[in-house]
Amino acid sequence: MKKFLTAKWHDLIMVNYEVEPSLLAASVPLGTELDLQEGKCFVSLVGFMFLDTRVMDFLIPFHVNFEEVNLRFYVRREADGEVRRGVVFVKEIVPRRAIASVARVVYGELYERWSMSNFRNGETVSYTWQKGDCSNTLSVERGQSLGVPAEGSHGEFIIEHYWGYTKRGADRTDEYKVEHPKWELFAAGNPQIDVDFGETYGPDFDFLTTTKPKSTLLAAGSEIAVYKGQTINC
Repeated sequence: MKKFLTAKWHDLIMVNYEVEPSLLAASVPLGTELDLQEGKCFVSLVGFMFLDTRVMDFLIPFHVNFEEVNLRFYVRREADGEVRRGVVFVKEIVPRRAIASVARVVYGELYERWSMSNFRNGETVSYTWQKGDCSNTLSVERGQSLGVPAEGSHGEFIIEHYWGYTKRGADRTDEYKVEHPKWELFAAGNPQIDVDFGETYGPDFDFLTTTKPKSTLLAAGSEIAVYKGQTINC
């Protein structure tokens, strides 16, 4: 497989909600199934920084360092004698129109351009995204290092997914690989989640606006590589 994009993903805030599997059933790509932890189904709101971004080893001016916020859920697929644990994106939000356009064309992902900003000073990590009258903020205070999460833990379940799956229609699923080392977690203190889920992600997710999350994680991040996608045989 050929690398399509390399970057550094840093300061990942991950807010995780337990939901009914029926909420996601129609969005599960053909050839995959929902990945559950101890029978529980999760969606995650993730805010983070893209840094030193290169597409096919090229830096694109004004598109090197930027924020992203996405809403995602988790699936799995058995292939080539292994279980591939992956993510499916409900929507990904970025501040640059060209980034959104390329991602829609190359990966078929639902990317949107919003005005975005971040604040990171070593103690606080905060992301804001706004379009029209809808303004959302996600922030935490960085606590002590918790290290790499233990095998089988909730933290490991959330961060240890190395494949992406895109539903490109009723009969087509695209798969791509994401490569990175295991991430260190930090205590995520005083989480502030001021997000209009209904306006941002659609009415099916409006209930999350007033739902208490199962957990809020803060991952240090690392260098990453995203490989060119391919259509899978279902």
